[in-house]
Amino acid sequence: MEREYDQLSLEDRCSIASLRSQGRSIRQIAASLDRSPSTISRELKRNAGRQVGYKPAYAQEQAKARRWKGSRLERNAILRDEVLACLRKSWSPEQTCGWLQRLHGRRVISPESIYRFIEAQIVRHKDYRWRHYLPRGKSKRGRRGRKGGSSVLHIEARIPIAERPLAVDDRAVPGHWEADLMMFAKYGQAILTLHERSSRLLIAAKPPGKSSGPIAQIIAGLLAPLPQALRQTVTFDNGTEFARHYELHPLDIDTFFCDPYAPWQKGGIENAIGRMRRAIPRKTDLALLTPQRLQKCIQAYNNTPRKCLDWHTPSEIFCSHLLHFKCESTFPLPRGRADGCACRPSKISSHAPRRGGSLLKTIRRVSDWSCRAAAVFRHGRRGVPPTSVRANRGNRARPARCGS
Repeated sequence: MEREYDQLSLEDRCSIASLRSQGRSIRQIAASLDRSPSTISRELKRNAGRQVGYKPAYAQEQAKARRWKGSRLERNAILRDEVLACLRKSWSPEQTCGWLQRLHGRRVISPESIYRFIEAQIVRHKDYRWRHYLPRGKSKRGRRGRKGGSSVLHIEARIPIAERPLAVDDRAVPGHWEADLMMFAKYGQAILTLHERSSRLLIAAKPPGKSSGPIAQIIAGLLAPLPQALRQTVTFDNGTEFARHYELHPLDIDTFFCDPYAPWQKGGIENAIGRMRRAIPRKTDLALLTPQRLQKCIQAYNNTPRKCLDWHTPSEIFCSHLLHFKCESTFPLPRGRADGCACRPSKISSHAPRRGGSLLKTIRRVSDWSCRAAAVFRHGRRGVPPTSVRANRGNRARPARCGS
């Protein structure tokens, strides 16, 4: 049988002091108390005074003073307020720790400490409202298995994800998107979401339904104003709502589909939808969801620091790395300007699509670009016809390159 261990009591410490005063050795004291010699040796070293030596009462107070007094968040009120303020923004404990580390220049707390603090509050006080501080809102830790996927295989002009360029996998090249529908409990309600793989930027719109025609038109209307380098491919699952994906081909957008029952192959958009569920649960009635609230949710997502981005936000990455066209720009030059760099056009060319012009103006402020993109399309649900975009694209003036 395994031996059980317990802490030294005040009576044990009195016996140690008495035997020590009689000149007994450490092993003799350990044998009389039925303890390990290392326990007695450690007790004499840690709890003996420098001047008075080993005293039972003093040793008992020293042992109590070293015992655990609660988590760091319970002892540090300022740190607790900072952590709870970040959690109220629907940030995960890992995002909270990364942001605080970036803010203070050092690591101040670990994600596990935050999880244990929340769990301790639920267990001690039976107050299950504390679970709402966590991303998934669960009172018990652990993963719950779910079944998902789609059995739809007969999609016209379907190209499997295995034929997608390998350069898309490492997320180093911008312009590759993932699309999916964010479903809700009420039948027919959904939000169309598009996720940029490199910057993790999210754009969304409320379609009139799940029909494949309007879905394809919405995607075309959202991506058509972007330069060609920022709309190269889109990856879907095998849902019938993406059956008319071929309508994006006139925009020079290649479309690919995940393998059956493998939604993890487009894990970026799946993760983004999971994060959006924190603010917009599945039971939400979209008829009561105002456009302003949807815009705030998308803004909160795009302005949340991410570990994969070195604790920068998707808006910062999209603005600093993906929209720097200082030396070569795909935007049309302003009227009356024949040379120079067109990285900040002051006026959109008349050959550009009408709805795209208003969206291009908002690209300067990328933090709310996705929200305004959805708002632009909402005023005209027909979207930008792919054929007209292709025809207009040939008439645009090419910007001049910056001098080397």
